[in-house]
Amino acid sequence: MKRKLNFFLLLFLAAFVVSSCNSPSSNSSGAEGGIDQTKLSGQSGVVDEESEPNILQVALGSEDHTTLCAGVVAAGLQDVLTNAGPLTVFAPTNAAFDALPDGVLDDLLKPENKETLANIITFHAAPGSYYGNNIKGVMGIGQATGDKVKVEVKDGVTYVDGAKVLGTVKASNGYVHVIDKVLLPPE
Repeated sequence: MKRKLNFFLLLFLAAFVVSSCNSPSSNSSGAEGGIDQTKLSGQSGVVDEESEPNILQVALGSEDHTTLCAGVVAAGLQDVLTNAGPLTVFAPTNAAFDALPDGVLDDLLKPENKETLANIITFHAAPGSYYGNNIKGVMGIGQATGDKVKVEVKDGVTYVDGAKVLGTVKASNGYVHVIDKVLLPPE
């Protein structure tokens, strides 16, 4: 009898867990790109209204980064941008992605190109905190891919591999530098 009860209890719990995981959530990011919290799992899916936003939350909250967010989700890199850090991300705007040759972005977002997309997005991230005068004082920054980006300051404006830094946002796990160009890793 006890064995039967345990079996039914286990069956009930399994059914509850499965139905809970499949039920849609009304939490959305508010980004025009339609990135839905239901697509975020692991650390990236944790909702915290009190802490300073992490890098992914900063990007999700920006109307100028919906394409980048779609790429992060397509590449499966959400949790990387929510980890403790510190991490520095060079975040291309939607206009930067629009400047890519016709069809390139659509091809990158296809499931069969996930690895290439992940490499390109990872090239936009560097371990460590680079900000303000800190970023201006370095010649190159080692990216998460193992490659380096060149940092230059011209007339008081910072450029990273030729992309102009338009602004910087502090996040709980690092910094987001908004840039006007998509960075491409060396081949």
